[in-house]
Amino acid sequence: MDTEQREQARARAREEAGRLTAQGIVGTALTWVDNAGLTRVKAVPATRLEHAVQWGVGMSPVFDVYLVDDSMTTSRHVGGPDGDLRLFPDLDRLTPLAAQPRWAWAPADRYDVSGREHPVCQRRFAHRMAERARERGIGVLMGFETEWVVTTAGAPEREPRYPTAGPAYGMTRLVDLSDYLADVLDALQAQRVEVLQLHPEYAPGQFEVSVAPADPVGAADLAVLVRQTIRGVSAQHGLEPSFAPVVTPGAVGSGGHLHLSLWQGDRNLCRGGDGPCGMTATSEAFLAGVLRALPALLAVGAPSPASYLRLEPSRWAGAYQCWGLENREAALRFVAGAPEDPGGANAEVKCFDQAANPYLATGAVIAAGLAGLDSGLTLPPPVAGDPAREGREKRLPTSLPAALEHFEASDTLREALGDPLFESIAAVRRAEAELFSGASPQDIATATRGRY
Repeated sequence: MDTEQREQARARAREEAGRLTAQGIVGTALTWVDNAGLTRVKAVPATRLEHAVQWGVGMSPVFDVYLVDDSMTTSRHVGGPDGDLRLFPDLDRLTPLAAQPRWAWAPADRYDVSGREHPVCQRRFAHRMAERARERGIGVLMGFETEWVVTTAGAPEREPRYPTAGPAYGMTRLVDLSDYLADVLDALQAQRVEVLQLHPEYAPGQFEVSVAPADPVGAADLAVLVRQTIRGVSAQHGLEPSFAPVVTPGAVGSGGHLHLSLWQGDRNLCRGGDGPCGMTATSEAFLAGVLRALPALLAVGAPSPASYLRLEPSRWAGAYQCWGLENREAALRFVAGAPEDPGGANAEVKCFDQAANPYLATGAVIAAGLAGLDSGLTLPPPVAGDPAREGREKRLPTSLPAALEHFEASDTLREALGDPLFESIAAVRRAEAELFSGASPQDIATATRGRY
């Protein structure tokens, strides 16, 4: 950033700080998401926003090797008490928080003290991958589904209590918690988050909200904002939300499904072509690249030992490395959309959950898709029906160590992420696998339920 740009940023920060204080906002939460998928934060008074924009907010790079239980590992490039970084808030995403009325929020990018981009900044990685796609003439729109299970605050650690006994997808459940869910919608609307739908899900106390697609970084930002908004509204109602892959082992878990579509100008490349289900050749090759990389991508999108308690066949979790038209058991589901809806056609990666860092998820999927373009890949025949019953499709890795093997063998992901980020991710995955080695499914679920 040159001197003129820096002065413009400072002037805007002063203006934004004045706007926040006029609304009675006293603090701004600056967040980043670590490799364990946990949203970390540093906060500044609203009056210090200009200083944060000019100089950043100090933080340690060791957070890149934190585990889900807040213990630390190390990697070749990151680890130990040495070093310092700076968090710089993205003012374009600055948002007053409706469920925390004296607070605002902004996602942060991370740089070193000399102003160089931190090579392990996950948000900057997503930026770089989106830019790679743009350089190929491809715009990528993405959006996460947010699933969560809400329980009564203060329930015994191993025995969650649910505030509704309503059936799966049932209106009873919505009626039981209508005030709570209305406040979720109100808060998101006040924050200018466009909600597409909200509904009860399958598991006890489980709900899902979907928001409008955005650019890859924006989609990841929204994933963070939506979750923290739900958390804030839940606290107001004496409830506790969990975004963990599973709350109760053996039951249906919560996903973090990622939808994506490819665009050239106003043209949706997922339709209007001669490929499978009307895809263009670009869309087919991109999705074939994602499909090919799914075993390695699991280490990014299903990064916790708890993820593999969720990733079971016949639970709409996407446990098989296959694709299908509107097939909710396929790991890659293609949605054709209504013929008159130009934006309706998209693909859904179903095997991801919300233990994932959303910036890593969006960036890694783009990297895999672009590799598919480079290789001129085509999709295999689509799968109809439940692949578990057919018995012909390949299971995705069934454990974190197995997914990690595929990840570490992926030249595509190593090149895209760069060694420092790639190796810090691998170190965290390895350490968390060891942390829960020998633990029962119940112990894993209990240990992670309150962390996400």
